[in-house]
Amino acid sequence: MTNNEYTARIKHWRQSLDKTDRWCIIINADPDALACALTLQRIMLHRTHSVDIMRVNAVTRPDNLAMIRYLRIPVKVWQPEKASQYTHFAIVDSQPHHNKAFEEIPFSLIIDHHPSSPDAACVPAPADTFCFISPDLGAASTMLARFLHVLRIRPTARLATALLYGIRSDTATFERAGGDRDLRAWQWLSRYADNNLLRRIIRSEYLREWLPLFGLAFRSLTDCRSGAYAALNNVNSADLLVAVADFFTKVHGLRWIAVSGVVDRSVVVVVFRGDGGRDIGRLADACFHDIGKAGGHRNMGRAEFPFSAVPAGVKLSDFVLQRLQTRKLRRAGTALPQPVDG
Repeated sequence: MTNNEYTARIKHWRQSLDKTDRWCIIINADPDALACALTLQRIMLHRTHSVDIMRVNAVTRPDNLAMIRYLRIPVKVWQPEKASQYTHFAIVDSQPHHNKAFEEIPFSLIIDHHPSSPDAACVPAPADTFCFISPDLGAASTMLARFLHVLRIRPTARLATALLYGIRSDTATFERAGGDRDLRAWQWLSRYADNNLLRRIIRSEYLREWLPLFGLAFRSLTDCRSGAYAALNNVNSADLLVAVADFFTKVHGLRWIAVSGVVDRSVVVVVFRGDGGRDIGRLADACFHDIGKAGGHRNMGRAEFPFSAVPAGVKLSDFVLQRLQTRKLRRAGTALPQPVDG
C-alpha cells in the first residue's frame, strides 16, 4: 500500500463513522495499547454516540498504573455479557488471534504493528472491516501518531505524552526496535508532550508493597563469581523477580544478577546482565536446561522448573546457588531453545 493509499484509507475509515455508533475499544492493556486506545477515542470524539475502552487483562505493573492515573485513561474491565451494548468493536496493538478473549468479537477496526499469523485470519468480522497492520514499525503508537497527523488533529499534552510513552515502552527507547518512522513520530510528539508527566510515569517502577521484597533481596544477596544471586521465596508474580533483578543491574561492577522465587509451586529464576558481556540466555540454559525450561537472549534469561526438582532436605536458595556455580553446558550440536516467555 502506497503512502497516498494509506492516507486515503485512514480518511475513508473516519468518514465511515456515524453519530449512532457505539464503539468499544478492547485491549490487552500495556503502555502502547493504552496510548493507542486513548488516541483512537479522541479521533472518534464528536463523530460517534460513545466510545469506551475495555481491557481483558489485569493491570499490575507500576508504570501502567501510573500511566492510567496521571493521564486519566478511562479504561474498564471487559465484560463479555455486555457486548450487545455496542455496535462496533476496535482492537489496537493486538490481533484477534492473540488472545482467546478476542476470538468471538466481530472487530470493525484492527490497528497493530505485530506481524499477522499466516494461519490466522486477519479478522473474524464482516468484510468491511478496516485492518491496519504495519509490522515494520516498532510501536502501534507510531501508527496512531500518523492517524493524528493525517487527520490534522493536534495532540493535547495528555495524548502526546501517552503516545511517546507507548513508543518508548515498545522500542525500549529504540534499543530493541524502531525505525525512521518511529523516530519521526517521536520527534513530532515531543513538541506537544508534557515532560514532567512523562518523567513521573517512567519513575513509577515499584509499588510500596514491594519494599519488603527488596529488603529480603538485600539480606539474601550472595556473591556468585562475577555475579550475584538473591532469593525471594514465595511471590505472587514473576514480575516481582524482574523488578528486583532490574534494580540490581544499576549496580556498578555487577556483571549479572539472578533472582529466584516460587510462583504457584514452580521455581522461577530470572537472570539479567549488568556490566558484563556474558550471553545471559546461554547462562540460564547452562544452569537449568536439564530440570525445566530455560533460555533467553543476550541481556536477559529465565528458567522455570517444578519445585519437586529440588532434592529433599535441600534449601531452594542453596540449590539454585549451586546450579549457578556449577554449569552443565549442552553437548555440541544441541540447539539452544527459544527465549522463555515472561
